[in-house]
Amino acid sequence: MREEIGYIPVGEAELYVEDVGDPHAPALLVLHGGPGGNAYALREGLGEYLEGFRAIYFDQRGSGRSLELPEDPRLFTIDALVEDTLLLAEALGLERFALLGHGFGALVALEVLRRYPGVEGAILLGPWVSFPWLAQRLAEAAGLTPEEDPEANLRAALERAEPKALFDRLMFPSPRGRLEYEWVVEGSGVVGPDTPARAFLRNGLWRLDYTPYLTPSRRPVAIVVGEKDGTSYPYAEEVAERLKAPIHVVPEAGHFPWIDQPEAFGQAFLEALAALRVLH
Repeated sequence: MREEIGYIPVGEAELYVEDVGDPHAPALLVLHGGPGGNAYALREGLGEYLEGFRAIYFDQRGSGRSLELPEDPRLFTIDALVEDTLLLAEALGLERFALLGHGFGALVALEVLRRYPGVEGAILLGPWVSFPWLAQRLAEAAGLTPEEDPEANLRAALERAEPKALFDRLMFPSPRGRLEYEWVVEGSGVVGPDTPARAFLRNGLWRLDYTPYLTPSRRPVAIVVGEKDGTSYPYAEEVAERLKAPIHVVPEAGHFPWIDQPEAFGQAFLEALAALRVLH
């Protein structure tokens, strides 16, 4: 299989990119979660389903294997991530492409879709759309009664437990799934900086609610979410309703449904991909 790996400059950032598959196949840009993180786990988990696409996995600015950037909030905004995505597509010669966004990456995908007419559609996996809602879930995971102020909820939750412990409670329906995910991540050897998370925090990320921008699109959008993903479900139902998009809920699965329920996820994911394939 064709595979090109390297670094591509996009304005003030330089992104680590893995360009995989037939260059003449439908292009799919994969946006990982975060802020921070990297695309390794998505390629490991989703690669077999994307063999009919030209899949472009990349680590977002200052994240994962991409070059580090200073902790300047100006450098870490949704606008900056959107611009990077469009500049990457331009550098690769892509006039038209689809998007696959996971978690925080789904938020970036939605904004790219809203701005750029060359996007042919998007699949949103466990989308993070409302950070105030997510802050409430973290407070509940910490055994607290949520307040109105999202940043107060976040602070209170973090006083009770470490961030990883709280997110693990929401993301993974079973210890097996958590251990399998950690095995994949640790096996990658990729340890990116936490600069993006800190910079987005300073930018007021936890007050960001993208819900008002969700409107029906003339291009196909589909949502795939784990029923036990406390970071995105059941809010994903509201997202689907506002987008007038089909939603595929994978039973007994968390934020990484391909790990928890591979057979049910595969069926749901391939149904979502089918809408993108018919465009070509």
